[in-house]
Amino acid sequence: MTTRLVNLVADALGWKVTFETRHEVAVEPPAGTPGIPLVFVPVPDAKTVPNRVHLDLASPSAEAQAALVARLLDLGATPVDIGQGSVSGTVLADPEGNELCVLSAR
Repeated sequence: MTTRLVNLVADALGWKVTFETRHEVAVEPPAGTPGIPLVFVPVPDAKTVPNRVHLDLASPSAEAQAALVARLLDLGATPVDIGQGSVSGTVLADPEGNELCVLSAR
């Protein structure tokens, strides 16, 4: 895994990298924000199966969703079709091909 993936996730969530070694990286939500820390570890093999973890990023409004999708695209994400059909949200892949969803306001 590269630092780019971790930075994409941290940037996508607005979280900060709080721990980083050659073997793992942790990101945590800002103080007072709900959420649990995420820890990423490198995997030497290329992706060959669907994600074991799939992030769904919630949006409080249509405008916030559009802004987040635009920001993620600027960070290197790409739109993907994983057979989602006509869902209310946007499916993207990070630069390593890991899918995530930016959900519409609910």
